Amino acid sequence: MRSVTYSMNVSLDGYIVGPDGGFDWSVPDEEVFRFWIDEIREVGVHLLGRRLYETMLYWETADQDPSLDDSQLEWAALWNPLPKVVFSTTLSTVQGNARLLSGGLAEEIERLRAEPSEGDLAIGGATLAAEAAASDLIDEYRTMVYPVLVGGGIPFFPQRERRVDLELVESRTFGSGVVHHRHRVVRQD
Repeated sequence: MRSVTYSMNVSLDGYIVGPDGGFDWSVPDEEVFRFWIDEIREVGVHLLGRRLYETMLYWETADQDPSLDDSQLEWAALWNPLPKVVFSTTLSTVQGNARLLSGGLAEEIERLRAEPSEGDLAIGGATLAAEAAASDLIDEYRTMVYPVLVGGGIPFFPQRERRVDLELVESRTFGSGVVHHRHRVVRQD
């Protein structure tokens, strides 16, 4: 069965964007960007909320930008054909290899898990991840922790009053001081 992973950049104090909505502090250096390229290779379908989808729209045409380096072109070549499911109640259309859903996250995850396809189901976006977490659908949390305190904003972790036990699977420190953590959810069967 395909795993569901929630993976995003996060500040040391736990936010994916700061109080002003900015995330310029999380621009990856070459080493971190290469890591993200390797990570996206493991993804079979990416589930996105509206805000992250709109941010990632840049990559739909980025390969036409002559200033892109080889790593950025490689990312675009992997990202664009990747199947995406965008969850939004306000969008009426989506671009590229994406389809739009206005609800039914749990049903969509179960449907995708049942498919005989390769690759993880990746969730991007804190609101969407919070909904998946509330239904106990996330198998792994992957954080790329940046050495910055932003003081508020949108938190990476869902603000639910329930305990979730995690097992550290992997940790890696990059030269820039960014630290990647990969935690698997420990379920009591």
